[in-house]
Amino acid sequence: RIEGDDLVVPGAVDVGVAVSVPNGLIVPVIHGADGKGVPQIAGEVRDLATRGRAGDLRPDELEGSVISVTNLGMFGVDRFHAVINPGEAAILAVGRAVPRPTVVDGHVVVREVMTLSLSVDHRVAYGAEAATFLGRVAELLEHPAALLV
Repeated sequence: RIEGDDLVVPGAVDVGVAVSVPNGLIVPVIHGADGKGVPQIAGEVRDLATRGRAGDLRPDELEGSVISVTNLGMFGVDRFHAVINPGEAAILAVGRAVPRPTVVDGHVVVREVMTLSLSVDHRVAYGAEAATFLGRVAELLEHPAALLV
């Protein structure tokens, strides 16, 4: 994170999740996401989104994220570039999954394909580091069973 002029390396990965609310956008935070499994994170996202839309989040549930995830796929958006939230190192933009012709083992098949876009503050990470991270995210999405190990 960038706090003022300082680079701060937190002890855990706190991930913000963009949530649409009636008057705009909030970014509740999954604190310690790196120590949680997919089912727990999914449950926390549902809870935070529900309480956020009702205006029932505590201030600490909106602070401290190092990266955010934003998804416009449900609005029919295939791809977009998100703006990094102040203080964060990066934001991952997720578009909708659409069927597209894809080559698999030399054959053209139709597969669900989505576009991910990563915006990174270069004071925190270089492009090659960001590309490595984005490649790992793509790999995990292509092989989700690896998330359960």
